[in-house]
Amino acid sequence: MKRYLVFFLLPFSLLAQKAEPLGTAVNSEYNELHPLISADGKTLFFVRAGHPSNTKGKEHSNDIWYTEKGKDGKWVSAKRMPRQLNRDRYNDLFYISPDGNTAIIRGEYEKGVINMDKVGLSIIKKKGSVWQNPEALKIPGLSKKVKGPILTATMSNNGKVIILSFSEKKGGGDDDLYVTLMDKQGNWSELKSLGKDINTGDVECSPYLSADNSTLYFASNRKGGEGGYDIWMSRRRGKGWFSWTKPVNLGPHINSKEDEMYYTMESSGEYAYFASKNNSMGKYDLFRIRVEDLTQESTPNEGVLQATTLAEERKEEEQPIVPTKVAIISGKVTDLTTGKPIEARIIYEDMEDGEELGVATSDPITGEYKIILPYGKRYSIRPESDNLLGVSKSIDLTIPGQYKEITGQDLETAPIKAGTAITLNNVFFEFAKATLEKESFLELDRLIALLVKNPNMAIEVQGHTDNVGSDNANMRLSQQRADAVKAYFVEKGIATDRITSTGFGESRPVASNETTEGQAKNRRVEFVILRK
Repeated sequence: MKRYLVFFLLPFSLLAQKAEPLGTAVNSEYNELHPLISADGKTLFFVRAGHPSNTKGKEHSNDIWYTEKGKDGKWVSAKRMPRQLNRDRYNDLFYISPDGNTAIIRGEYEKGVINMDKVGLSIIKKKGSVWQNPEALKIPGLSKKVKGPILTATMSNNGKVIILSFSEKKGGGDDDLYVTLMDKQGNWSELKSLGKDINTGDVECSPYLSADNSTLYFASNRKGGEGGYDIWMSRRRGKGWFSWTKPVNLGPHINSKEDEMYYTMESSGEYAYFASKNNSMGKYDLFRIRVEDLTQESTPNEGVLQATTLAEERKEEEQPIVPTKVAIISGKVTDLTTGKPIEARIIYEDMEDGEELGVATSDPITGEYKIILPYGKRYSIRPESDNLLGVSKSIDLTIPGQYKEITGQDLETAPIKAGTAITLNNVFFEFAKATLEKESFLELDRLIALLVKNPNMAIEVQGHTDNVGSDNANMRLSQQRADAVKAYFVEKGIATDRITSTGFGESRPVASNETTEGQAKNRRVEFVILRK
């Protein structure tokens, strides 16, 4: 089936485009470029070019600015980001983490000093309210590959993928998209082209990877657009990074005969932001558009002078319209024994196959963390800190839903010493049985690694139930479940004399059995260190 989108020749911008400018609090007589919206949609970062207040003044300079939403929902007057992020003549912000504490900026820095002889990216982190010195990301061969004048990039929310655009030809003019991946040791791979699914003989630039880590937006002057540079979209197939659906032009509600570039979108999926010369008050201005408007096709009506086919016949499953919905998960990491907040790495994994999906860091002062998870999976999240044992938590997003912010997902760490007891929140059994579900293996394998690392450690596995059923039945079930966990450990090579299994039935509740939530908390398995 072919799909047709209709636009009016005159006046194009009034009849087709649905985007709205951000107003004088953001836009000015200068160039406003490269918007980047925070995960919660409350802070908008962007680049302002040639402004007298920039670090290097008016002549040939780019600085990073930002604006915040006021209580009335309007953007307040823009301000420059601190000096720590605006050190060079051509500053740019390519990524801001969901918690706002980690950023990727332009330039290759070492101890806060830029290397003018190299082209690259640097990571900069904030502790409390203070940004630290940026440090270069060691991406093999990047500086030698970039021959053109423009380098832009986007990072996945899990911090493991960077997509860049640049030209390997001196002088530029044929920018393509490339990808580098982080391995388990934290090293970046050699840059590789995204391939013919994405790149053409024309320019592909200003990439943006949405919160679902699968939907890619970029600007291109390829054929089939509205004119100039348009914003296009594609979705990757499977888990790899080199197979993509056929790019789709986002259409005349956002694109015009002028240039549209630097697409970015709120995690909620409600609004997208971009830079355009169409109906701008200066050069490039910043605009926003409701994402739902991008899925609506124009319809014929009086004055229609021309209809244009924007998409060839293609399979429905290859038409990425909007990204997968996501949820923002936030909470605080504390020490189980002291209750004080701590800095920790937040590891989140796919509970089905155990794949590590991403790593975040909690704030060293408040212990707060924030991550983004797409719907469609069940996740395990846990804190990691040196010489501490993290208590895991599960987040079930298997049933697709609307964007939401799930707060209060607090995490705990405990000292690795005799007497420490933690609840194994991610150990699951079949209903009313002592048969382990496969989602439990990720948690149990982590504890096996702890036992292997500490060969003198001895533990007790404790089983507990709620008060549903008879005392004898509950005692029996709790013992059987503790035995099942012990059996798994022994099967994986842990000596049987290092593990004791005990069932306590319903005798040690940690919550009221008067509610289903309380009963769920009481049905648990605990891991107790007897000897370190």
